[in-house]
Amino acid sequence: MYLSSIQNKQFIFISLLLMSIGLADAQEVCFVPLAGPNFENSLFEGQIQVKSEDSEISQDTFARFKGSVEIDSFNAKIKADEALLNRQTQTLNATGNVSFQDDNITVYSQSVQLNRVSNELLIKNSIYQLNKVQGHGKAEKIGLGEKAGINLIESSFTSCPVDNEVWRIQASNIKITPDQSRGVIKHARFYIKDIPLLYLPYFSFPVNEQKQSGILYPSISNNSSTGMSVEQPIYWNIAPNYDLTFSPRLMTERGLQLKTEFRYLTENQSGQANIEYLSNDRDLDDNASRYFYRLVHSGQIGDNWRVNVDINGLSDDNYIVDLGSDYYNRADTHLYKTLGVSYFTQDLDVTAQFRDFEVLGDHPDSYRALPEVRLNYLTPLGLGAEFAVNSELAYFESGELNNPTATRFHIAPTVRYPYRNEWSEFLAEATVLHTQYIQENIQNLALKKNVTRTLSQAKIYGSLAFERPAHWFGAQATQTFEPKIQYLYTSFEDQSNIGLYDTTRLFNDFSGLFRGQEFTGLDRISDNNQITIGMTSRFIDKNNQERFKLSLGQIFYLKDNQVVDASKDDDRSALAAELDWKIGSKWYVNTQAQVSTITDKIERSSLSIEYQLGKNKVLQINHRYVRDLSSEEINQVGITASWPMAKNWQWVGRWYHDLELNRTVESYTGVQYESCCWNISFVAQRNLSNRFDVNGSQSTNEFESSFRVYFTTRNLLREGLFGYRRPYLLN
Repeated sequence: MYLSSIQNKQFIFISLLLMSIGLADAQEVCFVPLAGPNFENSLFEGQIQVKSEDSEISQDTFARFKGSVEIDSFNAKIKADEALLNRQTQTLNATGNVSFQDDNITVYSQSVQLNRVSNELLIKNSIYQLNKVQGHGKAEKIGLGEKAGINLIESSFTSCPVDNEVWRIQASNIKITPDQSRGVIKHARFYIKDIPLLYLPYFSFPVNEQKQSGILYPSISNNSSTGMSVEQPIYWNIAPNYDLTFSPRLMTERGLQLKTEFRYLTENQSGQANIEYLSNDRDLDDNASRYFYRLVHSGQIGDNWRVNVDINGLSDDNYIVDLGSDYYNRADTHLYKTLGVSYFTQDLDVTAQFRDFEVLGDHPDSYRALPEVRLNYLTPLGLGAEFAVNSELAYFESGELNNPTATRFHIAPTVRYPYRNEWSEFLAEATVLHTQYIQENIQNLALKKNVTRTLSQAKIYGSLAFERPAHWFGAQATQTFEPKIQYLYTSFEDQSNIGLYDTTRLFNDFSGLFRGQEFTGLDRISDNNQITIGMTSRFIDKNNQERFKLSLGQIFYLKDNQVVDASKDDDRSALAAELDWKIGSKWYVNTQAQVSTITDKIERSSLSIEYQLGKNKVLQINHRYVRDLSSEEINQVGITASWPMAKNWQWVGRWYHDLELNRTVESYTGVQYESCCWNISFVAQRNLSNRFDVNGSQSTNEFESSFRVYFTTRNLLREGLFGYRRPYLLN
């Protein structure tokens, strides 16, 4: 009974100490776990079996064992040169080259004392090694007891290799008491090599998975916007289902910022509230105070109702650019403000919401929907046919008092027949699109107060999938040929007397060719009489991996558009192409392009070429081109790379360049040293600041520089390199 009860508590502090210093990533690098003991025996809990070369037994007094002594229990093993069992006091003393081993730990010492009455274990002058996680250390005395818990005297801990202890923690006393949620460490010293860097006379740490109040890891950075920044989160575990994190952040250039995060969770509700406040920003000419707030909530009411809230706001346009954000980035132009409730069944989905925006900078003021109600209904008709209704009621208003407002009602009943099997797909559908508008504040505008628009739409779509045996660079493969065709007809009505409230033009890539709509929203529905033709061909190897895919598609207009906003100069769309090619095991190419078949000019294109020699040897080149985006030509190239420099050293770089303006828009370089037990990273970055001026215009000439040093298990490769995996959004 003794050994099993000790084993249940055994060195809980070690796993918790590992959690407190964050070594989970390090152990994945070069840690090889020790083999645990072999407990294949017929013993039950509480039983002990002793083996030795020689023994001396005095009935009811003592038993002495000598030479290769092995003491086995249900889940622990002790080896020693000599062991003495006192039957009267129920104590066992093992001496001489003693080892204690269970599933979690191996301990070597010269003396182990066990008391089977009090369930106490005392190990003196020991060296321990963890079996399942990376860590080892020394202790003058280790005491384990069922009532007293765990007590370590003059102990040390490190996760570094035995022959290269770069760092270690030394403590005079580590104590964990049963039924307590926190352990206590007294007189702790943190060493780099043999140089003491930090002394803490007292601190506590969690000993179970329950949330605990306390100080979290600080965040330290330095950049040209904030100067030196130190943020210290303080966590308050108010209750099992809600907590609060309070994070003072001191910035040398701006002052003290206070950040709070409150989270809550119930059986049917969850959410969080964030408030950030900076009083009297020293870097601003007027020393204005700045703030940011955010409320997110999601909850279910009964079996069929759900509530969603997402409300965000800030003091000024440059808050995110200057101070950063965990929820938005410097390229965002809108902050959401949404409050909604929805009802759903198997056939019916109803959503009512208020949808507003916080607009940053000098961007066109977006219309807000106050409120917006959507109803979608779908039911089978028999023989595979379906009947669907999509409807919407919304009221739109803008922050600009002179802009028109509108109430819009839309309903679209549809009858469709979908069919799909392993080698084909077919869809036929007919829809009536009926929309009514009541528009106000339309003086001096070519708009009409009451507008009714009824359109008819029909669509027929079909696709096939053929395959045949083929060869791909000499290897057996399967080639597919997947043609698809769609006919789309939409009737025409003049819509020039309707304002634009939630509608913008869409761009067509290959998948967009079959979308059937050229606008977001409902304020413009283009008239269509067109045929879309597309094809995809793939090469699939014998391991069922796709090695090559090529897709081509184009729309052929049978009649010119009469809706002015959708008018076109050509009788066909640009040819849309998409290519994915896995070249061998190291090269990968992805490219998309839209090419005008009238002028033979590229309208839009993107290219990504990646070379991956190994896990940390990666090179990627990205290019993006848009001939006309808001009357501007976009032509940008980006290069990202990661390469080992030497043993344990890794370099990561990222560079984005605007070919049209002939300038670098972002550069990033970082060097990381990573060993089995610690990491250090040096990161330098320069990028566009994107600040807004007093007129709301975003600067395209100001740059921001930063330099950061991390002493953590932070993965520089993941942060510095793999942000690039959005090759079409270079900047």
